[in-house]
Amino acid sequence: MAKNTGLSDDKLTYAVRYAQFITEYNMGVFKRGAENTAYAKYFIGTSYLDMLSTQGVTIGNVVFEPGCRNNWHIHHKGGQILLVTGGNGWYQEWGKPARKLKAGDVVNIPAGIKHWHGAAYDSFFAHLAVEVPAEGAKNEWLEPVSDKEYNKLK
Repeated sequence: MAKNTGLSDDKLTYAVRYAQFITEYNMGVFKRGAENTAYAKYFIGTSYLDMLSTQGVTIGNVVFEPGCRNNWHIHHKGGQILLVTGGNGWYQEWGKPARKLKAGDVVNIPAGIKHWHGAAYDSFFAHLAVEVPAEGAKNEWLEPVSDKEYNKLK
């Protein structure tokens, strides 16, 4: 199939997955947002961010390209809630097995738990990130999830 397009098999597969995700995702309520350059140093791969609310309860729509994931991190004090809106991804707490995520899943992340989340290697992934309000709440960004760790996920 790629021979007729001039694209490599990998690039064609990526284009098809992107088109499938965008078709599915554009049926949703929230737009993708701009490339997430503000937090890019805490991600492996490309993500997009659209802040839906920054007053009261902070809510961001985060979209991950295939293989993109954020670094291990901790939400001190308030915690976080992830509402998965599209694609396939992963969530993992330190010392525990990774959990597959799909649209409709909810992840409640208590304050103080070291964790990461991101897209599956072959899928875009989107979630609403809801910051649980608390006085003195802050994020601590830690080491990246290594390719070795990530590539074990199936």
